[in-house]
Formats: sequence, structure tokens, C-alpha cells
Amino acid sequence: MWIHKHHSWPDFIWDAGKLVSKLADIRHRQGRLLGKMEGLGFELRREASLSTLTSDVVKSSAIEGENLNPKEVHSSIVRRLGIDITSPLPVNQDVEGIVEIMLDATQQSRKPLTKKRLFDWHAALFPTGRSGMRRITVGGWRTTGSGPMQVVSGPVGRERVHFEAPNAERLEHEMTEFLAWFESEDDVDPVLRAAIAHLWFVTIHPFEDGNGRIGRAIADMALARADGTPHRFYSLSSQFESERKDYYDQLEKQQRGTAEITGWLEWFLDCLGRATSNAEEALIAVLFKAQLWEKINRRPVNERQRLIINRMLENDFRGHMNTSKYAKLAKCSPDTALRDIQDLKSRGIFIQNPGGGRSTSYRLPDTISE
Repeated sequence: MWIHKHHSWPDFIWDAGKLVSKLADIRHRQGRLLGKMEGLGFELRREASLSTLTSDVVKSSAIEGENLNPKEVHSSIVRRLGIDITSPLPVNQDVEGIVEIMLDATQQSRKPLTKKRLFDWHAALFPTGRSGMRRITVGGWRTTGSGPMQVVSGPVGRERVHFEAPNAERLEHEMTEFLAWFESEDDVDPVLRAAIAHLWFVTIHPFEDGNGRIGRAIADMALARADGTPHRFYSLSSQFESERKDYYDQLEKQQRGTAEITGWLEWFLDCLGRATSNAEEALIAVLFKAQLWEKINRRPVNERQRLIINRMLENDFRGHMNTSKYAKLAKCSPDTALRDIQDLKSRGIFIQNPGGGRSTSYRLPDTISE
């Protein structure tokens, strides 16, 4: 029996005693993280928030197998927030749609979540009216004509049904009840509301496609309300993506259960705890970057050196720097690359790794000294 066919659906119950310590730990972590962020200057706080929003968008799409260009996502976010409109990158419709949804969910989290708002989100996600090559109902609940909504895997004839959503005829009633609950006031902890909202929405699965991404945006919206700030400093979607198999396993396990959801809430809180821990590590990286540029800008580097340092500070940079890699990235001669590297080394901006000859390589310092 699927959870939505259970006689007590959707009257969720849980063992509050099993969640008390986890909730206290989450609240402590969130408070500590938000406190650290408030202690930063405006520019650093904004950079940390932009990095989190970019990661949220990229990873939420990656869970569904859609790989977005992080630079395009970042460009779309800063343009929409009015931060930098001088030289935006060309951005495709897939990026613009999910960015629009995420910003609306987090920056306007206090606005009521309504049927119209969800329809607008869905239309932004599928501006061509298609999911891949398939035409779908956009800006409206799925219809009976689309057939049963099932999540399946395996070869034809041996398919495994992981989940089957409520019939289309139930959607108007189900979503009316969900939206009324989401905007209601009760004594449920706001963080638990985020966990319940995500489970409840993906169980209803009201759209033909895009339910996962919109469901995660709803969770982020609830967390923004819980934090009392539109600024995002931890990424739940990034943590879901890094634990994707467990994420889907936990959802499927709950779909095959009853309205007793303690197990799902425990997993969600643990996952959120890991997300905030990772955010604290990201904060260290932001501070390091700021301290490094503060040191560099006392005697500015040339444009080639600036380009290379920024590239090495990017999350997707792998390995170390050497002369040939420098020359290729900076589009200069090996001799020029070597002179630039030696200058950076003499200033303590580059640290030479053990080894010599053709294997000579360099890294940025682990800490910044005066």
C-alpha cells in the first residue's frame, strides 16, 4: 500500500522524543553559521550567499540528471539580483527557469505559496511546453490523459515500480489541502515543516515533470522562513545530490510505509546537519579567498596572474599549477609563464611542491601570513 492510500493520509505522526536532540543540534548549527555570516562584511556575506544559491540550482538539477553550467547559473543569479549586469554570460532557458524558481522561493519566502505561484514555477521550468521531446501539461496539474504517474526502473517486462502517485482526479483536493497546511500556523518546528512539506509534495507528484526540483524549492522556501532570512548559507540540494541514492531510498521507503514518518524526519535532519557542516567549511574557503586577495592587492598582480589565481580558487580546479598549464590557461609563452610563477613564488602567493624538473608544480598557500 502506498502512503497516500493509507487511511490516515495525510495526518502525519512522528515520535517527537527521537527528534529532540537532532533538532537542538540543527538549531545550534544554524545559529552558529548565521552568526558567523552576520560577522562578515557585506561583500563576503553576499559572495557566500551567491555561492550557495548557485550550488542549490546546479545540484537540484543534477539530481534529475540535468547538468547545468555553474558559470551560467551564477551569471543568471547576479543579473536577476541586480548585482552585476555589465558582462553577463549567455544563459539558456533551462538555467533561467530554475534560477527564477529558486530566487522566488528564497528571496520571497514570506509570500504565500499558492496554486498560481506553483503554476508559474512550473511554466518557468518548461518554457517550451516540453520535457525533452515529450509535450507535457505546463502550468497545470497533470491530467488523466497523461496516464498513471509511476516512477519505474528496469528493463521492459521486468520493471520495478518504486512509487505510484495519487490519481489525477485527486490532485485538486490534495493540493488544496497541502497548500492550506503550508500556510497555516501551528506548533510544528519550522525545520520539520520543511521536511514534511518536501515529502508531502513529492508524494502528491502533481505535475507531469519537475516535481523533484519544485519540491526541493518548497523545502528551501520553508527553511528560509525558518532561518528568518532570504540569504542562503547552506545548500540542502547539494547534500541531497551527494547522498542521492540514500535520498531516493529514504523517499521510496516512506512511500511504502504509513503516515508515521519518524524515519524520514530523522534522515532529513541528519542530512541538513551535514549540509550546515559543509557550509562552515565553505565559509573557511570564502574567508581564505578574501584574505589572499587582501594580501595580493597590497602590490597588485598583472592580469595573467589574476586570471590564474582566480582559476585556482574555483571549486572545480583540480591538481596543481605548472608552467605549461599556466601558459595554456593564460594564453602566453612558457617563458612569460615562468616569470609570472617565479614572481608569485617570491611573494609567497605560490608555494612550490616537493619534486623538481618536469614535475615541478605549485599550489596556493594553506594559510595567509602577513
